[in-house]
Amino acid sequence: VQERIQNGLPVFGTCAGLILLAKEAEGGHVQLGTMDISARRNAYGRQLGSFATTAEMKGVGEIPMVFIRAPYITAVSGTAEVLAEVDGKIVAAKQGNQLVTAFHPELTQDTRVHAYFLHMVEEAAKKNA
Repeated sequence: VQERIQNGLPVFGTCAGLILLAKEAEGGHVQLGTMDISARRNAYGRQLGSFATTAEMKGVGEIPMVFIRAPYITAVSGTAEVLAEVDGKIVAAKQGNQLVTAFHPELTQDTRVHAYFLHMVEEAAKKNA
């Protein structure tokens, strides 16, 4: 899987998926490590620290965000690009064909984040055609 991602396979990591793709993760070892980001696990605390808010996501607009025992990104480097922040914390980023969010877009009725990812998949398919 790691090799396929490095070779351009589009992937969307939500919450724990963000941690799996991060090259660095505080409090644990790296899993796939394909994205130039550092992550802090359970950054907002335990289950009781879960919350919902709205914020701007680059390329998408203002969207609802649901955080459940969520991580956040503490640093980006290389070609990783910050897409969204909440209270000064990075909660969404993109690098090549990889997209990560600390929040759960699937828990809202708003499908724009998924549409954003599908557009990334379409663009990757055009490049590989």
